[in-house]
Amino acid sequence: MRSTNMLAGAAAFAALATAAAADPLDIRVRGYVEPELQAFVESGNVSGQRRWNASVATEVSFESFWDNSNQWIVVKPFARLDLRDGNRSHADMREAKYARAIDNWEFRIGIDKVFWGVTEAVHLVDIINQSDFVESIDGEEKLGQPMVMVSTVQDFGTLTGYLLPFFRERTFPGRKGRPAFDIPVDDNQTLYESGAKEHHVDFALRYANTFDIWDVGVSYFQGTNRNPLLLPGLDAGGNPVLVPFYAQANRVSTDVQATSGAWLYKFEGFWQEQLNEQHLQATGGIEYTFYGIFDTPSDVGVVAEYVWDDRGANPQNPFANDMFMALRWTPNDAASTAVLAGATVDLDTQALGFSIEAERRFGDDYFVSLEGRFFANVPRTDPLFSYSDDSFLQLRIARYF
Repeated sequence: MRSTNMLAGAAAFAALATAAAADPLDIRVRGYVEPELQAFVESGNVSGQRRWNASVATEVSFESFWDNSNQWIVVKPFARLDLRDGNRSHADMREAKYARAIDNWEFRIGIDKVFWGVTEAVHLVDIINQSDFVESIDGEEKLGQPMVMVSTVQDFGTLTGYLLPFFRERTFPGRKGRPAFDIPVDDNQTLYESGAKEHHVDFALRYANTFDIWDVGVSYFQGTNRNPLLLPGLDAGGNPVLVPFYAQANRVSTDVQATSGAWLYKFEGFWQEQLNEQHLQATGGIEYTFYGIFDTPSDVGVVAEYVWDDRGANPQNPFANDMFMALRWTPNDAASTAVLAGATVDLDTQALGFSIEAERRFGDDYFVSLEGRFFANVPRTDPLFSYSDDSFLQLRIARYF
């Protein structure tokens, strides 16, 4: 995939140079450098795991617009250098795309990122991009996905088609990485249901529209499931490992959000056929915002969501009968301060997970974020037991340019 990323970036720059010869360009270059420090509450139960870790990441965005902003190119490389984990020291082309808008049509080709979904705790319908699992275990950090996208906005709504010619494998921590599974994942033994492996051509369709207070999306995906099954195996030295297996899947999904005053009502769910079995997953909930509390500019939001899987707890979706509750504080200050603190409880095993995410801008160039994830009362039968000794605090300080 590195060669694919390099070719996409080279193609984007070539298109940029060609456009520059024909039309004046609006070129923007920006990015950041972000040191990171992680501190773990408990000692790791795998040899080589430490109580603290440090790394540094950088991302640069090259953007160019021309033809009255009806054509544009974005190239966005990302890289991280990690002190402990060789798997976490990695580089990725998050975006390298050319786009063009003609009337009510939009066309994109290259590497891009697409997000579907409305809920806070889990994003069940978000399937286009692969999760960059060494960046975050919540699945919200994504790898760039090679694609061709065509979208049109009509009176009946927005219809978008995606052709996905290359599959990205999920990234996993190495033996010294944290947080991580107790048994390491050996991606050198990766298996596929399709004989075409990572070259299987996937596709997706999505319809979206707004009806009064309702924002509705309906999607169809056919191709390689981004979420692998982890099968037991042995490495070359005879040590136990987990081997990723990527099955083919057909999925029909929907996401709905309704806005009524201070209330938000959210739902995501899908039906999926995989390995000759069919199943349903869904999540939904509410969010209520108290505006201007105590006669200040601050807002406080209360979030409550439930996650359900008709298969029960399973390695592909450990959140199968879980409740999520959270508070969101936004003081609406010039520094863009925001805090989200939440708790998840597994209603089957009573395992608890706590999280806090806080961020604030300092001056024009610095952005500081603090993240904490803590696990308690996790029994061995719970799919997240491997993380029970990986509670941590993470501080990132980004310098933008």
